[in-house]
Amino acid sequence: MTGFARVRQPLGEGELTLTVKSVNHRALDVHVHLPPELEAFENAVRAAVKRHARRGHLQVQARLSGVHPGAPAAINRKLLECYLAAFRSATVAYGLFGEPDLNAALRIPGMFEPAGAEPDPETEPTFLAALEEALYALDEFRRREGEETTAGMRQRNQALQQQVARMEEIRARALPVLQARLQERITQLLANVPLDPQRLAQEAAFLADRSDVNEELTRLKVHATELDGLLASGEEIGKKLDFLLQEMQRETNTILAKAAGAAEFGLSVTELALAAKSEIERIREQAGNLE
Repeated sequence: MTGFARVRQPLGEGELTLTVKSVNHRALDVHVHLPPELEAFENAVRAAVKRHARRGHLQVQARLSGVHPGAPAAINRKLLECYLAAFRSATVAYGLFGEPDLNAALRIPGMFEPAGAEPDPETEPTFLAALEEALYALDEFRRREGEETTAGMRQRNQALQQQVARMEEIRARALPVLQARLQERITQLLANVPLDPQRLAQEAAFLADRSDVNEELTRLKVHATELDGLLASGEEIGKKLDFLLQEMQRETNTILAKAAGAAEFGLSVTELALAAKSEIERIREQAGNLE
C-alpha cells in the first residue's frame, strides 16, 4: 500500500525531520537513510517498521538541521594509523623507498568523521517517539487508502456476481435446446445405423453435459462470496486474495472454453465471461495495494 508521512521534532539545538514513504511490494522491504548522528538507531528503526507493516517497500529518511552548525570534521585517527602502518610495512617487505602521502590518505573513504557523530543518550527517546508518530500517521494514510481500495473491489465483485447470475439464466434456457439439437444431429448422422433410442438420448445428454458450465458457475459464486468475506474480515488478506483470484480466473477460462461450441448461447456466455474475467483482473490489480 502506498503512503506518506512527515514529522518535525525539536532535537537538541536543531530540528529533526522524519519522512516515511511506502509503495506496493509483495514482501516487506525496508530502506533506512539516517545522518551519521543517528546511524546507531537503524536497528531500532527497522524493528519499529516491522511492528507497523507486513508488506510494502518502505523508506525511512531522517534529516537534522541546525545541529553542530559549522563544526569541523575530525580525522579518523584509527584509520590514519592503519594507513601509516600498512605503508611502512609495505616499504620494509618489498624494499621500497618513499614517504606517506597525507593528501592521498585524506582521500580515503571514512577518513573524516563528522563532529558530534556519536549520538547523545537523550536523543534516542526523542527520535524513537518521532518515528512512532510518523509510523502511526503512515498507518492512518494506508488505512484510508485501504478502505477506498476495498470499496472498489467490492463493487467489482458485485458486478462479477451479476454476470454469473446472467450466465446461469442463459445456461438454464440453453441446456435443453442444446440437448435437443445434439440429439437431432446425431439422429441425422446415424439415420441408417440401428441404435437404441435410449442409448442415443444418453449419449446426447452426456455430450451436452460436457459443454455445461454449471459447476464452474457454482464454484465462481462460492469464490465471489468468499472474496466478500475476506474483504470484510479486516485481517491480512494479501496472499489469500492472490490464491483465490487465481482460482476465479481458472473457472472463468474453463467457462470460455466450454462456451466456444454453444452457438448463439455461447456468444452471450462468452461476452459475460470475458467481462467477468476483466473484473477479476482489475480486482487482482487492486489486491496488490492491500496488506
